[in-house]
Amino acid sequence: MRTLLDTHALLWWWLDDAALPERTRRVIEDAGNEVFVSAATGWEIAMKVRRGKLAAIEDRMPRFEQAIADDGFRPLAVSMTHGLRAGALPGIHSDPFDRILAAQALVEGLVLVTRDRAILDFGCETLW
Repeated sequence: MRTLLDTHALLWWWLDDAALPERTRRVIEDAGNEVFVSAATGWEIAMKVRRGKLAAIEDRMPRFEQAIADDGFRPLAVSMTHGLRAGALPGIHSDPFDRILAAQALVEGLVLVTRDRAILDFGCETLW
């Protein structure tokens, strides 16, 4: 399975948070699956750390890309195609991070690992 982690999924993975369901955890840790982390997730996390909302992972920021690689995850850049698809997605869901992640999942054929049911309106496959 090829998956893309929503920001909360990555954070809960890193924090070993019980909010991440065991089924989802097994998919993420399965070496047979490809797990991607979007540049948009890095952007969102960096903003939250800067605002003092994520002190628990502040130490990972200088080595964010390495932390992703250490977990066996692959970075996913945001392309023009992703941006255009995100802007064209239907619905009133206005969170730009959710829109870009949904667009990336659709364009790249990835399953979006998220608990956000509103993302279903974008038509991408989700896992939680």
